[in-house]
Amino acid sequence: GQIPEPLRGLYLRNGPNPIHAVDASSYHWFIGDGMVHGVRLDSGRADWYRNRWVRSRGIIEALGESAGERELGGGPNTHVIGHAGTTWALVESGTPPVELTYGLETVGQNSFFGTLPDGFSAHPKLDPDTGDLHAVCYHWPDAWDHVQYVVVSAAGRVTKTVDIPVPGMVMIHDMSLTENYAVIYDLPVTVSPWLLAQGRSFPFAWNDDYAPRVGLLPRDGEANDIIWCEVGQCYVYHPMNAYEDTEGRVVVDVCRYERMFQQDSHGPFGDTLATLDRWTIDPKTRRVSEERVDERPQEFPRCHPALNSKPYRYGYTVSLADGGFTSIFKHDMKTGTNQQLDLGAGRHAGEPLFIPREGATAEDDGYLVTFVYDQGANKSELIILAANDLAEAPLARVHLPVRVPYGFHGSWVSDSEVSPASGPIARV
Repeated sequence: GQIPEPLRGLYLRNGPNPIHAVDASSYHWFIGDGMVHGVRLDSGRADWYRNRWVRSRGIIEALGESAGERELGGGPNTHVIGHAGTTWALVESGTPPVELTYGLETVGQNSFFGTLPDGFSAHPKLDPDTGDLHAVCYHWPDAWDHVQYVVVSAAGRVTKTVDIPVPGMVMIHDMSLTENYAVIYDLPVTVSPWLLAQGRSFPFAWNDDYAPRVGLLPRDGEANDIIWCEVGQCYVYHPMNAYEDTEGRVVVDVCRYERMFQQDSHGPFGDTLATLDRWTIDPKTRRVSEERVDERPQEFPRCHPALNSKPYRYGYTVSLADGGFTSIFKHDMKTGTNQQLDLGAGRHAGEPLFIPREGATAEDDGYLVTFVYDQGANKSELIILAANDLAEAPLARVHLPVRVPYGFHGSWVSDSEVSPASGPIARV
């Protein structure tokens, strides 16, 4: 095919790729060493593919490298974003972000230039109007009784923090943003004393005694201003989007699990699979109306980045079927209809990332980009789809020289966001 010429920048994806052999009886795949994969696109061509471990103390020891002047700690394995002219590898639960060069080499831990007081999150939400990042963070194992709301300016400096008391050490993976609120998912996955006693490196488990709730924190408010609302027993990793309707209610679309880490302590899909649900939260009555949008198992929701926190129509997910991610779904959240792209036997997609086309006026006028793994060939490729019609053949398939392991989240980082001049020469 033909790579759209206006795509100039990096498609990046982060995920766990353990450098050492693991014990399958105890390994949890959330804790593998972080590896960032990147493809450089420019003027209708794919210039390069690279993968680099996010350097941690353990990685440089295993590779026989020297830390030099770099400050190293953990190797974030969950997300990678561009912000404030810099590329950041991210993970939840206490580890500060790690700064990367344009060529994906590790610069070192960077606590937003010394302004981040504790840990950060894998899932900050970008306010498309201000350029600020908003995040809800927890700091395991140093903070047991609170999580923290953090705002990072477009210049990459923390401008606000709010400590939010919680009943226990809860795993808050993601958050949502609306015009007036930061949405907090306080749900019953908490630190398990039993797993701690076993020496597990991932100590979180389902907690039947923890009351699930969702909180609306006014963006300019403090912890006492949070509007807490009860929800049914469930767990949420990833919301698709959130916004406020004309009656002042908060509408949240989420991939919702009935249970998480109740029996299976190795990964997220052993107990239940996620469905696409809508929660409508009334701040006045503190009631939450829950409805099922699509009962098919699915995950990794995304929408148009400029509509994060705003009313929107289209969202994109991947299916959870046959032990993998075999299809891409496009949801029309206004009409309730959807479109499905079946990737073919043994082919599995990653998170479907939407990139708007330059000059587009329609919400779905743009591209869906993701890595696809072909089990039969044991090879991977980057595919670029026309988001307005998944029935069309891919616009381009970029064949990669190695298999890309399953991973988590990624970003399109355009050259206007992070300049190639900030790192090694773009073409190699």
